Amino acid sequence: MENKKILIITYYWPPAGGPGVQRWLKFVKYLPDFGWKPTVFIPENPSYPIVDETLENEVSKDLDIIKTKIWEPYQIAELFGKDNKKFKAGQFDVGKNQTWKSRLSIWVRGNFFIPDARVFWVKPSAKFLKEYLKENNFDAFVTTGPPHSMHLIGLELKKEFPNLKWVADFRDPWTEISYYKHLKLTKTSDQKHRDLEQKVFETADITLATSYSDAENFRKKGANSFCITNGFDRIEDSFQESGSAKFTLSYIGVLEQLRNPGILWTVLNELVKENADFKDDFELKFVGRIDDKILAEIESSALKNSVKNLGYLAHSKANIEMQGSDLLLMTNFPDESSKGIIPGKIFEYLATGKPIVSFGPKDSDVKKILEETKAGKHFSYDDSEDLKEFVLEKYKNWKLGTITSDTQNIEKFSRRNLTERLSEILS
Repeated sequence: MENKKILIITYYWPPAGGPGVQRWLKFVKYLPDFGWKPTVFIPENPSYPIVDETLENEVSKDLDIIKTKIWEPYQIAELFGKDNKKFKAGQFDVGKNQTWKSRLSIWVRGNFFIPDARVFWVKPSAKFLKEYLKENNFDAFVTTGPPHSMHLIGLELKKEFPNLKWVADFRDPWTEISYYKHLKLTKTSDQKHRDLEQKVFETADITLATSYSDAENFRKKGANSFCITNGFDRIEDSFQESGSAKFTLSYIGVLEQLRNPGILWTVLNELVKENADFKDDFELKFVGRIDDKILAEIESSALKNSVKNLGYLAHSKANIEMQGSDLLLMTNFPDESSKGIIPGKIFEYLATGKPIVSFGPKDSDVKKILEETKAGKHFSYDDSEDLKEFVLEKYKNWKLGTITSDTQNIEKFSRRNLTERLSEILS
């Protein structure tokens, strides 16, 4: 039986780095196993905030990739100096840390580029793809955001091809993401964002969410929504436990002000000051891009001699650093509206078997996963007493050589099993 054909419309694709590219890179890898032949549509000249050329090795030589040029207004963002990359990545300082340039860049981003700065790719892409789809038969197409302007391409294609199945994949929510309220939107701009989001929910045949809470919220807004979380590939044989000379707590990824676990730095400061052995044994390792102000805060404290900042590493090397750690840190936005966010890195953390310490809203989807898999403990941002006990317990286990993996039920989060679930939904 001939494979069905699916077109994936995405902004992020290798050599883009970071978590945004991983989801559909892996779906594309496994879809042929379940009867679907993917074709990927991407920009020819994108402006990626992070590049990881090693990910290109994971793209099949047989994959059909089509490209068109994109114009992005980041010449404007250059006016804002070193924050340009943050502007591209959708990150920005908040509150008292904002400069006037940051405030202006956020206002421009939210009000001039709706839904985002890739919106200028919508019309030329829709025009190109309408002709392409007339000449090539497909059974379904996917738009994945952010950037949510990808979904506007979907709206245009659905007008022309009403019988073609459209999957709108939300790797993050649109108007319900935590930083949305920091975009300094006018009432008119806010309404435009919400109207476009609603139109996508009502028009797409299938809406995918990466968390249980998001899927439920999307259903309440009229979407035919399903949850397919992110996941992990099997850890390669080369990523074996290396053992470390230090009791190493590692954070892998991007850490910005809105997800800064200040309570953890306070507790670690106390432990370093109170416990000479802990001070000698402890290492706080960062792999990725850490906000300058957070790093400065830590390096001006008692933790300054414990910090190892490796910066951004290729995905394969970051995995090795995970394996060489004894405790893995994950953070989420503290407000209740963020309880549905499941950072993609939790699944790669799960695959290592190393214990996880997590921060975010009390009753979050992350807490549900950690309890289900027995992979670690989730804390709110004001739970210092239990946190101190947890870190000390892991340290004592490390000292005794008894840190072991007790995880369970993690196989459901393997990329291949998640792709099988996707194929069932598509069918």
